[in-house]
Amino acid sequence: MGARSKARKRAVDVLFEADQRNLDPVTLLSGRVGSPDVPPVNDYTVTLVEGVTSHRDRIDELIIEHSEGWSLSRMPAVDRAVLRLGLFELLWASDVPDAVAIDEAIELAKALSTDDSPRFVNGVLGRIAGIADHLRAANNG
Repeated sequence: MGARSKARKRAVDVLFEADQRNLDPVTLLSGRVGSPDVPPVNDYTVTLVEGVTSHRDRIDELIIEHSEGWSLSRMPAVDRAVLRLGLFELLWASDVPDAVAIDEAIELAKALSTDDSPRFVNGVLGRIAGIADHLRAANNG
């Protein structure tokens, strides 16, 4: 597993834990950075957690809009974390190709969630990818 893939997994772990404990993900992560009790935190993990947190309202709106009848509270918590991360990379990480953002999210869903999760994650992110250029223009405009 590459360094960025590991960073994504770590970011999903932090996003998931923060969601479950009703904590701010950046605050949770900052407690881990430099801690002798946990492995070192990759810079890309920090970028992902900070990015998801800063764009979370818009990310959640898009997930709800494109998840075809699923509310955020009805989704498995791991799927929420994976979708948030995937959508952040899709729309705000200009150095990550769309296909890579989606593929990485699908792989995380395969490794961490239910048998149905990869298809669900692919469907939501695929629908958003179809209008990603329009959304990016709106975000920057």
